[in-house]
Amino acid sequence: MTRLGLVQTNSGIDPLANAEMLKDGVAKLAAEGAEIVFTPEMSGLLDRNRARAEQVIRTEDDDIVLAAMQDASRQHGVWIALGSLAIRTPPHERLSNRSFLIDPRGEIVSRYDKIHLFDVDLGGGDKWQESSAYRPGTNAVVAQTPAGRLGLSICYDIRFPRLYDALSEAGADLIAIPAAFTRPSGTAHWHILARARAIENTAFVVAAAQTGEHEDGRATYGHSLVVDPWGKILLDMGEEPGTAICDIDLGQIDEIRRRLPSRDNRVHIEPI
Repeated sequence: MTRLGLVQTNSGIDPLANAEMLKDGVAKLAAEGAEIVFTPEMSGLLDRNRARAEQVIRTEDDDIVLAAMQDASRQHGVWIALGSLAIRTPPHERLSNRSFLIDPRGEIVSRYDKIHLFDVDLGGGDKWQESSAYRPGTNAVVAQTPAGRLGLSICYDIRFPRLYDALSEAGADLIAIPAAFTRPSGTAHWHILARARAIENTAFVVAAAQTGEHEDGRATYGHSLVVDPWGKILLDMGEEPGTAICDIDLGQIDEIRRRLPSRDNRVHIEPI
């Protein structure tokens, strides 16, 4: 068995307060035996007021939340899949929505910049234009961890199966989908999409999420999930902030892939 830890957060507009909340979560989960801890999208700052947010967004070298998570990984001897942070990336004018995979030495072993940016109009004034502030990533990322090969993605990526095809083809056993899902789209689609990504790639999905009413006025759906390769939900954290442990059996992956080799049966189809 491999023990996963998830932190479900209600992040606000103060990166220092968010860093302290995350450190407490990592410490608790490490004490409970977690080998790798997953946090949500925008773990360090959730602020839709971009003028205010840009006053505290830093480069990697100066980001206090990233530094706090590197310290926590060293202190507690755990891996941390830091869902994402808003990162300033000179000389680009736009920011990056970036995931980090941190090893128990506090070293960053992988980075992933969100490829699919959330440009939508859900109606009722719920409109988002992530691309106005962020630049999209271009590369899929898979890295080796104690929980097998981990494929990285972020939130809105969940709607685009070709990214997960690429992660699967690169050998992903586990897929991280940190999120800050809106409540309307979460209620309608979150569980369905997470289960679909697990089933079609015969992989575990780990989706740590933001939840609740946030300091900047938005509301997120919560329901951090762990889904097994058969599509069974092993953990659903509901809507309260907090932490949770989930044990997974990596041997289940090979067994299901042997019985139902859908990944191996894929056929490339040219566009019409």
